[in-house]
Amino acid sequence: MPEASVDVAGARVLLIDDRPENLSVLQRALESAGFNVLVATNGTQGLKVAKRTVPDLILLDVVMTGMDGFETCRRLKAEPVTRDIPVLFLTVRRETSDVVSGFAAGGVDYIAKPFQHEELLARVRTHLEKARLAQTLIEQNQRLEAEIACREALGRERNQLAGRLSMISQHETERWGIAGLVGRSQAIQQILEEIDLLRQTPNASVLITGESGTGKELIARALHFGGPRAEGPFVAVNSAAVPADLAESRLFGHVRGAFTGAESDRIGSFELADGGTLFLDEIGAMPTALQPKLLRVLEDGRFLPVGAKQERTASVRLVCATNADLQSEMAAGRFRPDLYFRLARFVVRAPALRERREDVPLLSRHFIAVFAREMNLEPPALSPQALEALASYHFPGNVRELKNIVERALIYSRGAEIRPEHLQFAPQVRSGPSPTPDPVTPAEPGTIPLELEGATRWAVERALVMTDGNVAAAARLLGTSRTRIYRLLQRERGERHEG
Repeated sequence: MPEASVDVAGARVLLIDDRPENLSVLQRALESAGFNVLVATNGTQGLKVAKRTVPDLILLDVVMTGMDGFETCRRLKAEPVTRDIPVLFLTVRRETSDVVSGFAAGGVDYIAKPFQHEELLARVRTHLEKARLAQTLIEQNQRLEAEIACREALGRERNQLAGRLSMISQHETERWGIAGLVGRSQAIQQILEEIDLLRQTPNASVLITGESGTGKELIARALHFGGPRAEGPFVAVNSAAVPADLAESRLFGHVRGAFTGAESDRIGSFELADGGTLFLDEIGAMPTALQPKLLRVLEDGRFLPVGAKQERTASVRLVCATNADLQSEMAAGRFRPDLYFRLARFVVRAPALRERREDVPLLSRHFIAVFAREMNLEPPALSPQALEALASYHFPGNVRELKNIVERALIYSRGAEIRPEHLQFAPQVRSGPSPTPDPVTPAEPGTIPLELEGATRWAVERALVMTDGNVAAAARLLGTSRTRIYRLLQRERGERHEG
């Protein structure tokens, strides 16, 4: 490996000697080699010059009148500004005791008089290179330590973010959840106040009621991520989507061999949510046989995985949601009253969108901005007529339906101003002034375009109609992705501009 090259030309060397003839000889030799030379005629003067100029190296005579070289060196090493400057002693003394005294005082080398110029210059260059290499190493170590500290901080931050992202899809929250709290209505302000209050009781269970599509899961997430349990996991389970015979295993886990198909241990939702929040949506659909076990874990935090012999514990905040009338479910014997009253200590009601119509314009523009960004479009304007049509509609599907209507309108408008003809409502529940009929009508036999691009557009439009404008559902119906649907929009928009 080649040696590192260190340029010492122009280095400042301080000469301290009380004999003028010695100073003259040394100065000429050093200046001819390209060094900048400073001169002092005694130890006291040398200390002052060294502190004022901080040279790169000092050549110091041992035998001087007044303060000798050893004492001068000791004082140089006692000063913070000069302690790291290499000192080379010059002396006619050759006794071992003198050499030892020189190193003990802090010198790095010992040059005997009379000296050869080549030897002197070689020693000076060697110690200047060594000093500069040492300083470079110190600086690099400092930079490396700072970089390591920065990387460690970034690593900790990345780990925290990764943990948070494993709890919640940031993308989907922006698309749907966060928008549910967009608004200035009194109903939304009341919910925000209730959320702020409930964040102060991180262990209390909460029941969220409201129609489908009103943002109940959003409220649960807001309770979790804005409170003391935010660093813990957020686990969401749709009770209605879990088969009754697997519900207990889903919530509490199971051990290997507990039932047919249980080939390995499985951690349940309660254990996954330990330290955080478990959100049980559609709690009214929970099997009756499982409800006493849910009540037990709420009371003491203990549960028994299916097939296990030893109980486990979990510290979980339980947030439940329902769009069903649990009072009626209790009267019918399908929901336990003791569980209901345990869950309903705190109840938050998510209002229907028709109860906060003043939020429709704000929500609409919010969704336009979100979807336009996904489609790589500039957010288009919403015409006054389209806004009036939205404001007059009563949204049986609530905010979720508004989201679908806006997303589909943006696709049909090709990124241009959204007008009434781009809005598609459910005809059977439309109220107020009727917007212009849907732009896509059922195709008569033989009207499907035979060329590939036209047929693709027709299929996409049909799928959007069949799924009420839900792009994700349309993509699943077509066996493709939302991205391909968005690309089709962008391609058509480009062709329209070129035309």
